Amino acid sequence: MADMEQEKRSAEPEPPEKSAKKIKLSEVSEAIPDKGGETPSTDQKPTGAGDGNSQVKGDDSQSSDSSREAETGDHSGGNTSVSAQKVPCRVNLLAPKETDVGITEYISKHEGFSGIIKQRYSDFLVREVDVRGRIVQLTDTAPLVDSGVQAATSADDVLSQEDKQKLENLLGSKDKSAAVDIQVGEDKEQRTQVHHAIKELFSGLQSETVDVCNTKVIRVKYGKGSQARVQKKFKWPKGRPDYCHFVLYKENMDTMDAINMLAMNLRLKPGFFAYAGTKDKRAITVQEVTAYRIAAERLSNLNKQQTRYVVGNFRYTEQPLKLGLLSGNHFTILLRNCTGSPEQIEAGLTSLRDNGFINYFGMQRFGTTSVPSHHVGRALLHSKWEEAIELILKPREGEHQEGAVSACRDYWWKTRDAKGALDRMPRRNMSKDIEGRLLEGLVKNGKDLVGALSNIPRNTRLMYVHSYQSYIWNNIVSRRLREYGFQPVVGDLVLEEKKDEAQRSEAKVLAEGDLGNYTIHDVVFPLFGYDVIYPQHKAEGWYREMLAVDQLDMDNIRHKVKDYSLSGAYRKIIVKPTNCKWSVMHYDDVKISLMLTDKDILDGKEAPVAASEGKMKALRVEFTLPPSTYATMALREILKTDTSSGHQAMLNTQ
Repeated sequence: MADMEQEKRSAEPEPPEKSAKKIKLSEVSEAIPDKGGETPSTDQKPTGAGDGNSQVKGDDSQSSDSSREAETGDHSGGNTSVSAQKVPCRVNLLAPKETDVGITEYISKHEGFSGIIKQRYSDFLVREVDVRGRIVQLTDTAPLVDSGVQAATSADDVLSQEDKQKLENLLGSKDKSAAVDIQVGEDKEQRTQVHHAIKELFSGLQSETVDVCNTKVIRVKYGKGSQARVQKKFKWPKGRPDYCHFVLYKENMDTMDAINMLAMNLRLKPGFFAYAGTKDKRAITVQEVTAYRIAAERLSNLNKQQTRYVVGNFRYTEQPLKLGLLSGNHFTILLRNCTGSPEQIEAGLTSLRDNGFINYFGMQRFGTTSVPSHHVGRALLHSKWEEAIELILKPREGEHQEGAVSACRDYWWKTRDAKGALDRMPRRNMSKDIEGRLLEGLVKNGKDLVGALSNIPRNTRLMYVHSYQSYIWNNIVSRRLREYGFQPVVGDLVLEEKKDEAQRSEAKVLAEGDLGNYTIHDVVFPLFGYDVIYPQHKAEGWYREMLAVDQLDMDNIRHKVKDYSLSGAYRKIIVKPTNCKWSVMHYDDVKISLMLTDKDILDGKEAPVAASEGKMKALRVEFTLPPSTYATMALREILKTDTSSGHQAMLNTQ
């Protein structure tokens, strides 16, 4: 998360053993007990939660997709009979509810109402807000006219994009006898430039001029001997900054998937790209990205190849983007099938605008299956490696059971044969799915379970432990608001102004004389760790109690594996959105889009016309939030309903 201190990378796992071993972990009961500390005085029922993470800079396929994959949903809290509803098969009714993860309180007193969050992924539009406070939009897809580089023709300019792609394909071909013909005219000087460009840009290839049907062409093939090395790097023009800065528009795919697709299409590693924040899958999102020494022309050509993302607004910059270099996200959200009266809607949105919402970590932080991500995090913090592996690979009770990943889980659970389970995993899933990476780690590392877990990407492993931090934070903040209300009290914490941007903000304990200078919007509570202080009132004891229930010591929280050694951070307990506005629309067809996207505008589409007397009503809400806050928690404050995925899907069937 943007406000979380980056931890150091743990030691590399030990070298893989030569032969794959059949892993026999000690048997752990299928019903691994929930040892998590539940909120005191809250009626929580022990249920499973989910295995997923999203830091809403945007919540995360079309039409009734929320019923298929609702990562953020809506829970009315009513006693709807599950058996009486036609619940979509991919919805896990054992996924967590808000009370399971400490989300219990509201600020406002208005009467809530119902509305479907993300009935269509296009009902959720997220635009990044850059460090200067400007909302990022895709407005132009034309390649950049590069006027700031050296005027002389470079080798990169001599060859067309099509010819360069042909030569790249030749380099990637396994057939070393293959050749490519490049059409050239009778101009000898032009042919000389092409020969020089090939030599400069593709040193592993050799070229010659030949006659084909009385026309001169340049034939390119592999060079002979040891000098025929693959060299794909183009020469970067002098005077051009190193980074191409562009806007990425994507639909129904998360940021990493989009970056991986960009890299794959350009035959690059994902590390060439950088971005300020991740955006979730089930949404339409717009954000900034930088690419190291990738020409705008190459990026622009990708728009011809697929439709799930669009790139544009190109410019060159001296510096790349870095995680956290944004000031927030602007949301445009449609709540369909809204039941609120004009008075209820006005009261809910006015309260959100004027008072804000409780800054809970949203439900997507904890997942959507019967195995909660914070349970995995708790096992990692306890160094219970076997339990963590069991939780990740355990079959998900109540979830849709078709598919390769479910089959692998089932096989592994019955046999504990990691290699056999991995063999059942499609190759395309091995590098993408957590289960595939973990099974691969088990095969490579044998009994070294820490090494096996390290095969899961570091950010994913950190997601588990951060989820547990979030679970504790939610519960403590709910108790603080019940105990002390919505005003600062002696012993609360606020952040002092940083003396310079490089410094981390330090927390200050409020004394009696400070109370008049601060509001509840200034109060922060810590995510537990070794480098934070705690409120100097009852809440400090609550942290100790909750962690002690899970056999964790607040004063001895450093971990022998550095990745799981949490320094902690501070988070505001109440957030007030900016640029908040709303309107009501009527419609008859749930399949019709009710708002224009950046791509729609570029394509010249007209704004949708709402039916003046439509049988259904949608509430359109816009607001801007700071980084690492959850838009679904703002919507929860309006609707006064549970945002868990199970109920959201059931709303979608009504």
